[in-house]
Amino acid sequence: MIRWMLSVAVLGSVAATAQADPPGKMNVLFIVSDDLTNNALGCYGGPRTTPNIDALAGRGVRFDRAYCQFPLCNPSRSSFLTGLRPDTERVYDNGTRFRAALPDARSLPQTFREAGYTVARVGKLFHYNVPEQIGTDGLDDPLSWERVLNPRGRDKDEEDLIFTLTPHAKGAGRFGATLSWLAAEGTDKEQTDGKIAAAVSRLLRENADHPFFLACGFFRPHSPYVAPKHYFDLHPVDKIRLPAVFPDHHEAPPPAFASGKREQDQMTDDLRRRAIQAYRASASFMDAQVGIVLQTLHELKLDDKTIVVFLSDHGYHLGEHGLWQKMSLFENSTRVPLIIVDPRAARGRACSRTVELVDLHATLADLCGLKAPKTDGTSLKPLLDDPARSWDLPAYTQVSRGPVGPNAKKGSGFMGRSIRTEKYRYTEWDEGKKGTQLYDYETDPDERANLVDEPRYAPVVKQLSALLEQQTARAK
Repeated sequence: MIRWMLSVAVLGSVAATAQADPPGKMNVLFIVSDDLTNNALGCYGGPRTTPNIDALAGRGVRFDRAYCQFPLCNPSRSSFLTGLRPDTERVYDNGTRFRAALPDARSLPQTFREAGYTVARVGKLFHYNVPEQIGTDGLDDPLSWERVLNPRGRDKDEEDLIFTLTPHAKGAGRFGATLSWLAAEGTDKEQTDGKIAAAVSRLLRENADHPFFLACGFFRPHSPYVAPKHYFDLHPVDKIRLPAVFPDHHEAPPPAFASGKREQDQMTDDLRRRAIQAYRASASFMDAQVGIVLQTLHELKLDDKTIVVFLSDHGYHLGEHGLWQKMSLFENSTRVPLIIVDPRAARGRACSRTVELVDLHATLADLCGLKAPKTDGTSLKPLLDDPARSWDLPAYTQVSRGPVGPNAKKGSGFMGRSIRTEKYRYTEWDEGKKGTQLYDYETDPDERANLVDEPRYAPVVKQLSALLEQQTARAK
């Protein structure tokens, strides 16, 4: 209760300051979905069952080659919420806070808070263990927000009804770390994400008259894939096509490509289809909650005053390459949906340039005329003005195998590092000692043929390896 009262007091003082700001000051609505693959969204070629996000893409710029910096929740979120790479922050797992290495770092919401904006979050922005920490602060960063709201819904209270592939598992990984799902009874409003949408809508109404940075963090479609039953009906099991898994999918890449989780290998095709159905149902449910938030923004006549950002923290496998969930350096895991709507910039355009989530801090500060701290990212404003303009910056993603970082025992784990250009992806595992990969997306969009040993690609390998080495050296 004391924390809430202090938050209200701060909000009141900030509101008084913000009301004196110039009328042209832009708001920011920052919407994050958890564990969302591009393939679940209609605007990225997926099922046409996400109409609200699809419509949002029609109002702004859809980035078709956007990439996370680490395909795991906490490292990715710490990175894009500060604008610093995982190697800068030394955050490589779901338990380390970025301020352990950088206590004085300024986060993206802090930049807006220091500029006099009302800054609040609802739901998951910094990391939470899902579903265990729903309704708590998780690994939140208190310096980033003036006000926080942590709704808890029926999905959390009915965990005993959830089907899971590991029914005897205990503790934090029981549902969130494996494939689990539930076609829930009741209404959208009873679910945690439904409560998040309602809370964000209330905050929009309360703060419509002065500049705000409101962060909305949905939990779906993160496992367990929970959604009201009628969303499952949008995705009939008998209509779901399983991804093609090539007979040599375990032999073609280096062994390090897989995350080591194998319980899904025992699934029948029927279970695979039901898992995909549940995942897509959760994505459609999340999309409906996005629609509620965007409708509130429209009703308040704030569309022309608000920059809207929609993204996921990383991508997701649904059986591609024989993999499920995240923690790979293939496209399904590293590529993310990213839509930015600036009413002053391009509308209804797609951008095929390679961009990174680490760019968001610099971008939003630039769009709002704020001074940002030095980050590892680059402002995407030029691409919002002209999505087809020349742009030669690649994207870098890394992932760990075993414990790494300052507190890890030497030799206990290693890193995989990847560079993505518009045409190629080049990956090194343990600086190449445990294997390398090269894919040409113009000829092999499914990443089946590892070309790293093909003589005609030797110049490409040399060039991309040098760039990867330079990027790695900057962080050391």
